[in-house]
Amino acid sequence: MNRNIPPPHIPVRPEWLALCTEEALEPSLPIIDPHHHLWQFPDKSYRSADLLDDLASGHNIRATVFIECETGYRTSGPSEMASLGEVEFVLKEIDAAHQAGSPTRVAAAMVGHADLLLGARVTPVLEGLISTSEGRVKSIRNIGVWHADPTVRASVATPPPHLMMDARFREGLSRLAPLGLGFDAWVIHTQLDELCSLAGTFPETRMVLNHVGGPLGIGPYRGKRDEVFPLWQTAMRELARYPNVHIKLGGFGMSLFGFDFYKQPRPPSSAEVADVIRPYVETCVELFGAQRCMFESNFPVDKGNVAYGVLWNAFKRIAAQASATEKARLFHDTASDFYRIAAI
Repeated sequence: MNRNIPPPHIPVRPEWLALCTEEALEPSLPIIDPHHHLWQFPDKSYRSADLLDDLASGHNIRATVFIECETGYRTSGPSEMASLGEVEFVLKEIDAAHQAGSPTRVAAAMVGHADLLLGARVTPVLEGLISTSEGRVKSIRNIGVWHADPTVRASVATPPPHLMMDARFREGLSRLAPLGLGFDAWVIHTQLDELCSLAGTFPETRMVLNHVGGPLGIGPYRGKRDEVFPLWQTAMRELARYPNVHIKLGGFGMSLFGFDFYKQPRPPSSAEVADVIRPYVETCVELFGAQRCMFESNFPVDKGNVAYGVLWNAFKRIAAQASATEKARLFHDTASDFYRIAAI
């Protein structure tokens, strides 16, 4: 990840978000938030206290899953072990949340980073992440987002093209399942065929696709949502054939979707958010089933477009007609199973 390139994240404006507040719908519904970050960078910060402020929006967030974001890396020692520093940073944030009396198990599971291009040499890194995290690291993420058009800035990361097709990467990924680790995939809709190949080659590896596979609404795809949707839908239908693949339902506040709520004079209500994201959520649930889908906040990345409590209300509006069993899967059980989080 090259942090010298400005990230495609929308700045958070607390005073703007405060213009739309809502009471939590179904406040007793148990939730695991399976995708959020904690970070400290020169230009921005999102620490446990900030997360706890968002969690205090009235929803029953039982636990969360921290996702790697290249923060707190070690600055000395072997370069391949630098990401262990991020785990150490998060453990301190967990302790701070506990000291603050949080009822939520913050970072009950973690998704760490290990460079899978190391091939077989990645094993000590994986073992180090598991040990250092006290067993909380349950999955590994190597961001693979890439597009030939430089105007498509869909991620902070700048990986090489066709990362998941690299033989060294695949050798490294083969080391995950024997250690009980899953793989968090983050690619955009034009790359879903490569994830299909990966899932088919490693059926024993549990995989979860972040942010519904990134159907693009920026660069050459801006204003072409009606053209992109069926292409994304067809690719997702093919991906659904692989039973080891799960889907995170979220990320809609990122700039790549092109929804641009932040340009409005007031932040969106949950009803407004639900209206625009419903086709993507319903398509995923139809194709993969609730047992392979989980709602995610993707905070604080999505916070530039929508407030935390409003976002979960939007998800609950979309799932309003689902059965109790389906709701349990979408909001809690699928995440609990995938990340092997003990009963809460």
